[in-house]
Order: sequence, then structure tokens, then C-alpha cells
Amino acid sequence: MPETDATSNDFASTSLARAAEVPVPEADAIAGRFPLTANPSPVAEDERAVVLANLHFGDYFTDHMAHARWTEAEGWGDYGVVPYGNLSLSPATAVLHYGQEIFEGIKAYRHDDGSVWTFRPRYNAARFNASARRMALPGLVEEDFVASLVDLVRADVAWVPSGQGESLYLRPFAFASEAFLGVRPSKIVDYYVIASPSGSYFSNGLEPISIWVSTEYHRAGRGGTGAAKTGGNYASSLLPQREAYAQGCDQVCFLDDVLQENLEELGGMNIMVVDADGTVRTPRLTGTILEGSTRSAIIRMLRDSGRTVIEDTISLAELLAGIESGCVSEIFACGTAAVVVPLGRLKGEGFDVRIEGNEVTRHIHDRLTSIQAGRAEDPYGWMYQLVSPRS
Repeated sequence: MPETDATSNDFASTSLARAAEVPVPEADAIAGRFPLTANPSPVAEDERAVVLANLHFGDYFTDHMAHARWTEAEGWGDYGVVPYGNLSLSPATAVLHYGQEIFEGIKAYRHDDGSVWTFRPRYNAARFNASARRMALPGLVEEDFVASLVDLVRADVAWVPSGQGESLYLRPFAFASEAFLGVRPSKIVDYYVIASPSGSYFSNGLEPISIWVSTEYHRAGRGGTGAAKTGGNYASSLLPQREAYAQGCDQVCFLDDVLQENLEELGGMNIMVVDADGTVRTPRLTGTILEGSTRSAIIRMLRDSGRTVIEDTISLAELLAGIESGCVSEIFACGTAAVVVPLGRLKGEGFDVRIEGNEVTRHIHDRLTSIQAGRAEDPYGWMYQLVSPRS
């Protein structure tokens, strides 16, 4: 279970939050750890321009990918940025049978001066390693994790879009790549980072989304892998997500697996509740909830602005009663891909309610995205420069 006190106002109350505060050397100091092997057949400039002019989320990929390999005998090696391409795997590759895999999501943003930045990369590096420990995979030196982002983005800097709400989405991942059948940790692991120029996660931007609250399925169980960013958690969310679509909703919200009455998270985002008195509440980290970087940043921003933020149990019954009475004024979800999005409707077995407010949600979204885009001061040192301004 994460090291946190349910009602603590101490931002650095988890190991990931503390790790994120450790400075990363400047990009020039770690660049080159993943040497470039240039793609001999990159996408033509005019074709790339067409892609960048019509972005969605996760549909296109850049010319290169970062790669490293770990073996039990030799540790990590074979660092490089190589041409993007298909992987050749044995049908017996362990990840295909036992799901030993982890991943991260982080974005690169182009600022007005042409420089490219990312948001809290050491947080993602630390969470990657926390997921690795839970999935019996080897951790990667945190500076090397960041270096893989630096070298890949520098190789594919022309793919970083510049439009509002656009970014280069980076997907680091590692998986068991040894070919064998047998339930044990793999002795060979491959690490990759791929990059996808992307627009907004939700096509309607800050328009409120609708949520189906699942009472039949759970995202994770106590002692399971809920706090790890691993593919199986997302695979288990797909059937209830399909159920949400059938109910006319955009996303699914999961309840806890023990009492089956307390909010946990959406399929890929954390959830926050704004009370009429301005207090913001979010489910406490129980070991079944993924500790999001955006969640962490929002909590710090709000507390530093003087707003009360409470990490505690939030029951569905209490939430519905609060919406009906007016004690709850807003609900929003947050995550790397979507950043912040208001929830305008909660639907489930026996209820279908609307939430009209979004003032606090919009303020959080505007402040956070302004920091990420370089339009506002970054008082926390969250932004990390990957590529210098155009000379």
C-alpha cells in the first residue's frame, strides 16, 4: 500500500511524490545514452505535415523508438534509438502467456520558442520502477529512463506538434521477452519507448463526459496489481467499458472490491469531487488505485493555493446524496492523456444524475495546461527541457 496518510496535507506523503522532487540532470548531460541509428526511410515531410494537421490520440507513430534489453546474466544493455518497426517475437514469448508487462504515459510539449519540454519525468520514472517491482521485472535507472525520452524526442523533434492541446505522447514500456512456458519471472526483458503525435484525448475537449458506475466489475483487488501500471488492469476494464458505451456513457467508474460501495477510479483516470464549500476530495490510495502524476500535481497546486484537499473514502451513496442536496458542486477526472475533464453525468443501476458545475475544473485545467505549454510560470520546477529553443 502507498505510504500516505488519508487526510494528510503533506504533499510529499508518498514515495512517488518524494522521488519526483529529486532533480534530474539537464538533458544535455544525459543525452546520447541511447545512441541513434537513423531510420533510412523516414516518413516524408509532406506526409508528416498531413498527420500533424489532423491529430487524434494514439493513431500515428514517429520514425524511431528507444530500446534497451535486460538479461539476468548481464543486466541492462543494448541502449539505442532505432528505426520504428514491427517486433519479431516467438509464439512462446512469456508476455503473451503470463502478461508480465508494464508501461507509462508522458507527454512532450512544444513551446512558442520552439523548445520542447516534458512534465515531471522523474515521477514517471519512479512509478515505472514501482510497477516493475510489483510485476517482478527489473527496474531501470531513473536517469536512463529520462535519457531514453531525451534521445527519442531529439531524434523525432519534427514530430512534436505545436497546436493548442497537442503534444507528442510518449509510451515507455517493458515486457517479458524470453521464450518459454512456465510460471516464473522472465530472464530477458525488453524496454521500448514509442512516440505518437496526439491531439486531445476527448474530441470535445473540456465538454463534460458521462460516467457509468459499474457495480458488477472491479478494476483491481486488494493485494493485486491495481497500483501498478500494467496492461492487465486495462484489459479487465474493457468489458465494463463496453457496458458503459451500451449505456450511452463515455467512461466507466469502478467501486472498491471489498464493500463494493466506495469510489476508486475510472478506467484510466483518477477522480476528484468538489464540494460546495470549495473542498476537493479524492479517494485515498489503498493499493488498488493507480497514483497519477496529474492527480499528485493537482493536489499540490490546490493546497498551495489555500484550498482544502482531502484524500479519504468517498462512498457512492454519499456522493449521490451530495449531488442531490447541492453539497457536491463539481466532479472531474484527471490523467496524463486527458489532463482534466469535467464529469457531467453519473449513471448506474437505479440512478442517473447530472452535475452542472465546472468552474474549479476549468481553473485547474487552465492553470496546469498553461504551465505545461509554457504560457505560465512553473513555480514547482515540474517542466523539464528536452530540446533547446530554435537558434
